[in-house]
Amino acid sequence: MQTSPDRHEYPAHWEADVVLRDGGTARIRPITVDDADRLVSFYEQVSDESKYYRFFAPYPRLSAKDVHRFTHHDFVDRVGLAATVGGEFIATVRYDRIGADGTPASAPADEAEVAFLVQDAHQGRGVASALLEHVGAVARERGIRRFAAEVLPANNKMIKVFTDAGYTQKRSFEDGVVRLEFDLEPTDRSLAVQYAREHRAEARSVQRLLAPGSVAVIGAGRTPGGVGRSVLGNIRDAGYSGRLYAVNKALPDGQKELDGVPAHRSVRDIDGPVDLAVVAVPAEHVTEVVTECGEHGVQGLVVVSAGYAESGPEGRERQRALVRHARTYGMRIIGPNAFGIINTSPRVRLNASLAPEVPRPGRIGLFAQSGAIGIALLSRLHRRGGGVTGVTGVSTFVSSGNRADVSGNDVLQYWYEDPDTDVVLMYLESIGNPRKFTRLARRTAAAKPLVVVQGARHGAAPQGHAVRATRLPHATVSALLRQAGVIRVDTITELVDAGLLLARQPLPAGPRVAILGNSESLGLLTYDACLAEGLRPHPPQDLTTAASAADFHTALSRALADDRCDAVVVTAIPAVGEGPVGDAALAEALRSASAAAPSKPVLVVHVELGGLAEALSAAASTAPQAASDEPPQNAPSPTLTAEQLPAAEAPEGAHLIPAYPAAERAVRALGQAVAYAQWRRDAAEPGKVPEYEDINEKGAAALIDGLLARGQGLTLGTDETCDLLGHYGVQVHRALPAPTPDAAAEAARDLGYPVALKATAPHLRHRADLGGVRLDLADEEQLRRAYAELTELFGAPEELRPVVQRMAPRGVDVVVRAVIDPAAGAVLSFGLAGAASQLLGDTAHRLIPVTDREATSLVRSIRTAPLLFGWRGSAPADTRALEALLLRVSRLVDDHPEVVAVTLEPVVVASHGLSVLGASVRLAHPPARDDLGPRTLPAY
Repeated sequence: MQTSPDRHEYPAHWEADVVLRDGGTARIRPITVDDADRLVSFYEQVSDESKYYRFFAPYPRLSAKDVHRFTHHDFVDRVGLAATVGGEFIATVRYDRIGADGTPASAPADEAEVAFLVQDAHQGRGVASALLEHVGAVARERGIRRFAAEVLPANNKMIKVFTDAGYTQKRSFEDGVVRLEFDLEPTDRSLAVQYAREHRAEARSVQRLLAPGSVAVIGAGRTPGGVGRSVLGNIRDAGYSGRLYAVNKALPDGQKELDGVPAHRSVRDIDGPVDLAVVAVPAEHVTEVVTECGEHGVQGLVVVSAGYAESGPEGRERQRALVRHARTYGMRIIGPNAFGIINTSPRVRLNASLAPEVPRPGRIGLFAQSGAIGIALLSRLHRRGGGVTGVTGVSTFVSSGNRADVSGNDVLQYWYEDPDTDVVLMYLESIGNPRKFTRLARRTAAAKPLVVVQGARHGAAPQGHAVRATRLPHATVSALLRQAGVIRVDTITELVDAGLLLARQPLPAGPRVAILGNSESLGLLTYDACLAEGLRPHPPQDLTTAASAADFHTALSRALADDRCDAVVVTAIPAVGEGPVGDAALAEALRSASAAAPSKPVLVVHVELGGLAEALSAAASTAPQAASDEPPQNAPSPTLTAEQLPAAEAPEGAHLIPAYPAAERAVRALGQAVAYAQWRRDAAEPGKVPEYEDINEKGAAALIDGLLARGQGLTLGTDETCDLLGHYGVQVHRALPAPTPDAAAEAARDLGYPVALKATAPHLRHRADLGGVRLDLADEEQLRRAYAELTELFGAPEELRPVVQRMAPRGVDVVVRAVIDPAAGAVLSFGLAGAASQLLGDTAHRLIPVTDREATSLVRSIRTAPLLFGWRGSAPADTRALEALLLRVSRLVDDHPEVVAVTLEPVVVASHGLSVLGASVRLAHPPARDDLGPRTLPAY
């Protein structure tokens, strides 16, 4: 490691693990003097053609001078980075700062020449693109704003790396060389390119884990029982389509099989590649296993072994070492302490989990951080009766355990474009990168429903999960997830209920609900539940207990044909004496009527109707059974249900109807579908962040720079706050201090009557209910009388800190806040002032930057919003002015990340215009934005 006094300290924070295009990983780190032998070995493995492209001439080997130059860096003007796998170089990149004449230079020169060299065996894996992102970030950190590169015209691959990066660039051709110059400031296009590459790489890395061509179970015991032997049996019994191996170093000599599976004492002994290893050995032996897997070229690991971060500090360090060790060889990990993974695709049929039965194939992707919850979810989705009736199907299942590496974000990247997954259900106990999760969730939700239940909502994350701290309460996090299109539910029962509806029914076009059935009481319960969920139900239609299957068919067909109806809830109680024949007939009647109107969702609420639950099992299924030549017994017709046909042969437009044992559960799922459908429609026209001609961004930046020169963190004074907000068109009513009655009178004369007198002591501030405010003081006599009353009631002026402020037009008092959370990013919050937002938690939130449509919805999303729109005959408030204020505050925080907190309280919204009566601003050097930097995996 370089330690010479003329060199800067080794920049350890430049080290990073990245996922490459093919799903493997590599480590990027600075090159040091200790890397001379690695560099020489790397260069020897590069083809002559690649060497020619790098040096523009035949260059068979590096001289001692070359090696010295390429390994000695000052980490400021001369920087070299290497991508490594297994500790060996697979690619390098270097920049040298140059002046205007192209010769070596130091700061303030802000241009550098950059050059790459990628080992031929690793070309096409996206290594150069990843290195460009990282060396660009390093250069920006060192004050370099522009790269220049000279490339031979025939070197199309490297030219493409530069041109595809998305930076603003200039291209020229001279003396047979292409010269590229490009700015390093991230652009919308460069960020879009980076996100697209991140998506492809992370999705591919998960795909390699879920669809391996070969699997080795390491730790499969010699005797029945035990975790490893159980996983081996589950993979075998599921009919895994690839090659399966058992590995146990304690196998006796000569034993070649275990449970009919080829067995070996080490993964090294396997003749052929191993794509996935399931590790089920004690934690103290995992390191040895990982080494063997890495040297054999295993692509990924599922570590079901326990004894890691969930067990305390020692286990946490063991977990960090595990991740670092696996990434050294380019492997990704699910786990440790994982329940396993399942892929029901007929092309794979993988059950590398502790679940003894494979769930039926279907269209639901399932992610659970907890193994116990994963078991519960698989059970609820699989069984008939006892909850949501019928059997549902799963496309893929991932239980991440301690999620030390592969997380919900990675799996979302995979499911986003997975053609076998229509609905995503996730149980999360922690969100390691909320900013990234929100971005990915928004993109996923625009294509397919994403339903999330979060455990550990009101406490710390489980011990095994390494997550960054957030200051946001759970209610705020939930609101931000809903803004991103996530369907937030509170229990795993609701998770399954929503998933069943979304998997096989269309999204409703609106909140209008028809209710029909053979029980008046059950219909009324459903009606009340609809109102409670904010839906607009029609009066229930009672078909009476004498209703036949034909009556249900007619009524459902009529309701679905009604343009005033967006969804139908059918309620059914058992008919006395009909038995299975009547159940099957009713199920067929409902299915056929629903199939005739495929654009509207239908749900069934049944009460103790076991036969109907069985008959409607297809309704809750997202997958078919094998075809049957025999019609179902007791069925009124030989018509095959969708469940009885292979997916490719299911009748066009066939609808599988979800059935629920309680009206509240059915209607809650429907309400969530209605809200999600509305979000989809709104997301199609997302709005825009408006431009305001009176915003002075440069003036605000200069003011902030000057203020921050005073220190690291700063709460602005009144004048500074007013000046800064004024640059963004936010005018704050001045409040003049009044330490004495005479000072109060002088302040009132300056401001003009009528005025308000307020106590600003912390225990009285914004607490008009305590009597610390006097309003509409028309003259000096009233002002002095009010001053005397306040001091008599609450104490000396030194304690009260009274101020005088000009009266604002009467209106509705609201609060606007913005804060930068270290995990979630910048958040804008809004609510009514006083008890409504403080006691009842009636506050709405949006991620910054806020668009005009989001500002409109923000104002209307609090429960007390009617007070702004003329409640009980009051004058409507100027919500347009309020929305403009929200957008201006959003712009301020988005344009200047140094503004880490803004509070406007109170803001009085009158019939025309508004008045900001109080404001505070806090500045600090902005926290690092990992979403704007180069792609990296979480560091351990």
